[in-house]
Amino acid sequence: MANVFLTLSPVFLSPLSASRHRHFDLNVLNRRRMGPITTRALGADKIGDFGARDPFPAEVESGFADKVLGNFGTEHKILIPQVSALSLAQQDCTSISPLQPPISVDDAQRLLKKILGWRLLDEEGGLKLQCLWKLRDFQCGVELINRIYKVTEAAGHFPNLHLEQPNHVRAELWTASIGGLSMNDFIVAAKIDEIKTSDLAPRKRIWA
Repeated sequence: MANVFLTLSPVFLSPLSASRHRHFDLNVLNRRRMGPITTRALGADKIGDFGARDPFPAEVESGFADKVLGNFGTEHKILIPQVSALSLAQQDCTSISPLQPPISVDDAQRLLKKILGWRLLDEEGGLKLQCLWKLRDFQCGVELINRIYKVTEAAGHFPNLHLEQPNHVRAELWTASIGGLSMNDFIVAAKIDEIKTSDLAPRKRIWA
């Protein structure tokens, strides 16, 4: 006689038994085999909050755990991403000490690859980041400046913004307190990159 173990939800056990730890037997006939099979239903005490259960002694003796990936007692950890693993736009600006040296040219060139549309300016006052947008009209230029202001206000680090000609906006970033670029400049540049500008761009002409 074979024993088949079934786990039933407490919803089905409550009408039959007031105790969650009570066991009962059901006799069923397997049509494929000639002979009765005893089916033993266990109470909900073997079920965890997420539907898991402890292995039965017969399962442990079979060594089934040795056939799956992983080892007994493996420790699982949920790692919080470090700042270096986050994109620049996901990082927050930090306070900069006046004694902190500015970012070197080599490091600035490396970080420049992580932002779009910006270029390095090497001026007498130090390195700067610059970006230029050509927009549809003057009103779109004002709208872009307002969007940039909302982003930079939350970051607490502001660029110099210039509305030039009828439809050009120029932004420059640097940290004046250290006379050059800091990580905050690249973080803000990355946040500005995420601003939607497609609705402000000049319309393309379609020739018949």
